[in-house]
Amino acid sequence: MAHQIQYQTMARRGSGARHSVREQGVGSEEHPHPTPQVPTCLAASETDRVREPAPSGPAPEDAPIVRIRGLSYRRGSLVIFEDLDLDIRRGAVTAVMGPSGTGKTTLLKLITGQLQPDAGSIEVDGLEVRRLDKAELCRLRRRMGMLFQANALLTDLSVFDNVAYPLREHTRLSPTLLRKLVLMKLEAVGLRGARDLMPSELSGGMARRVALARAIALDPMMILYDEPFTGQDPISMGMLIQLIRQLNDAVGLTSIVVSHDVRETAGIADYLYVIAQGRIVARGTPAEIAEDRSDWVRQFMDGLPDGPVHFHYPAPPLDQDLRLRGAA
Repeated sequence: MAHQIQYQTMARRGSGARHSVREQGVGSEEHPHPTPQVPTCLAASETDRVREPAPSGPAPEDAPIVRIRGLSYRRGSLVIFEDLDLDIRRGAVTAVMGPSGTGKTTLLKLITGQLQPDAGSIEVDGLEVRRLDKAELCRLRRRMGMLFQANALLTDLSVFDNVAYPLREHTRLSPTLLRKLVLMKLEAVGLRGARDLMPSELSGGMARRVALARAIALDPMMILYDEPFTGQDPISMGMLIQLIRQLNDAVGLTSIVVSHDVRETAGIADYLYVIAQGRIVARGTPAEIAEDRSDWVRQFMDGLPDGPVHFHYPAPPLDQDLRLRGAA
């Protein structure tokens, strides 16, 4: 993984103004595609274009990079989380697992400030997310990479320009240096040769790796992976598993992997949380979770059809429902 370390060194050497100034939608000579207009949060403000200081009050190096205490969140009468406590350790791969519909993606949205909790606190690198104003929240988000569940590639831009997009928005790099950085990111995920392809020409596994290259474009402190293995064939899944672990270790990232793919996720995680019905039902290393004998944990980890998680969505008895329909 020498190339991962190499691109990190190049970024630090050549992008002293990164996360500060956006280019005005101008591509390089090799890739002249214009950059489309972006939401206000993505574009640097006039103040940010001059100087964007690091957020004040960073947490000590031995403190969790994400600290959640007493988190409660509801959608109407549906309880998603209730009094949840959770820590994400710096430099580790932490997995948040659980059945579909238990709020795993919602947790990522709460961490990134897309949603606001009903109660409790969420701190990221020492900053309480709900207390940040819009500019502070945008600066914090630029320090986090996101691998979306559906990749979220821009369909009218090439592979190269998808990866270049955050660099053009948040740096004033020269076209030459930007091109080198993009090629290094693509090299890290094995797709430098695919830089001129369009998203419609990519396989599912290739699209996921392009999205990963874009997620690491700004050399974030942390990457959030939302169901990274969904829809991947065994070869692509094996590549992604290796990339997540090696990228985390080679450049000192922190990784949060949200997934219901038990074997693949447990194989690369340093620490696991299993959530169900709004609470954490188990936490520990993969070895500790493997020894947990609770019904919740064993049904999920072993893929058992019977257990606390029911097949049927809550409904009145069938005969009652049929009688009501017949009377109507």
